[in-house]
Amino acid sequence: MNTASPAQSPVEDPHIVIVGGGFGGMAAAQALGAKGHRVTLLDKRNFQLFQPLLYQVATGLLPTGDIAAPLRVVLKRHRSVTVLQSKVTDIDPVAQTLTHEHGLLAYDQLIVATGVKHSYFGNDQWRAHAPGLKTLEHALEIRRKVIGAFEAAELLDDPAARRAALRFVVVGAGPTGVELAGAIGELAHVTMPGEFRRADPREAEVLLLEGGPAVLPAYSAKLRAKAQAHLQSLGVTVRLGALVKGIDATGVEVEVGGVRERIAAPTVLWAAGVAASAFGVLLAQRCKAATDRAGRIQVDGECRVPGFANIAVIGDLAALQDRTGATVPGLAQGALQTGAYVAQRLDAELLQHKAPAAFRYRNLGSMAVIGTHRAVGDLRFMEVSGWIGWWLWALVHVMGLIQGRQRVRVFITWAWRYVTRQVGDRLVTGEARKRT
Repeated sequence: MNTASPAQSPVEDPHIVIVGGGFGGMAAAQALGAKGHRVTLLDKRNFQLFQPLLYQVATGLLPTGDIAAPLRVVLKRHRSVTVLQSKVTDIDPVAQTLTHEHGLLAYDQLIVATGVKHSYFGNDQWRAHAPGLKTLEHALEIRRKVIGAFEAAELLDDPAARRAALRFVVVGAGPTGVELAGAIGELAHVTMPGEFRRADPREAEVLLLEGGPAVLPAYSAKLRAKAQAHLQSLGVTVRLGALVKGIDATGVEVEVGGVRERIAAPTVLWAAGVAASAFGVLLAQRCKAATDRAGRIQVDGECRVPGFANIAVIGDLAALQDRTGATVPGLAQGALQTGAYVAQRLDAELLQHKAPAAFRYRNLGSMAVIGTHRAVGDLRFMEVSGWIGWWLWALVHVMGLIQGRQRVRVFITWAWRYVTRQVGDRLVTGEARKRT
């Protein structure tokens, strides 16, 4: 029930539906719930995931509970917000209804925050051999593959075979690829030495493949050079201009300077390219909405889908230019800010207040960590790297976690790791699963 005061209550009690419980969806739900609006949040998972630290779960640095929080626990004090764990499968934008796994849901206002998924550039068969890193399930699969590779090497008698078992290939040198490759390098060269009797983790070969001319292309040349130096200090070999042409169960085929070669590697991880979520593709089709090359939906300055004033798209799924003409990046800050903005706009419109101006993005900078005491960051007013960058990165990410208990636990885990160089969640669980 709407809990706004009678003087402010709208004539009706409109139903606001949010699809997706990530950064943007949660920001909108919390803001609207705080105002007492009737909200239903749907997500196929029952938790919010702090994606910037997903790679730390994938490499055993953090347990799953430290970066994921149940949606209904976070929203429990907002009594006007209902959480449904259900996958949305269709939409009728004219009838204003959503079809989900457990029924039909009508809406008056719709906020879509389903994000993006990995793009294999039309080669979806690679997915079975090179998992990406967008979900908690992906992180656990990667952890099984990475930690399992070191365990498998210990079983081998032949030194050459052991070294071959410890070859890791990461495709894509954006923030996710750089952080993932750096974490694997740190595992091999800092954390694991001395734990095995036959295999030497320091013999691991970590290759970071990038089709473009530089790692972290969004950063300055100075920070890119520092990032590459940090990677090399952890034993990561960076290969630029390396275009992936094929991936199978035993390795990768790449083309460098027009010459093709094969890299034998039992562990290949994907961190290159994004595409709109499945529901995002469906929404664009149903609304006949324009999209960009990645399939993200082009929205106006108020995050609305053109032709459908009651449908907003936020976060990574939105191809949005703010009122200054700046392109809003697909980062957590963009999702948080667009989620809060749309909530503010809807609150003003529904209560007949003055609506805010078109959205304006506040660039708070970006950071990437490449192991302990190794990080680069563009804070807009200054650039940082090395241990200063690492400490700032740690502070920003601890404070970004949604629950206080998570902040405490992550801080303690990182402090313990900093002192002892030990990592405590390197469990190899589950079996290889078939991808569909």
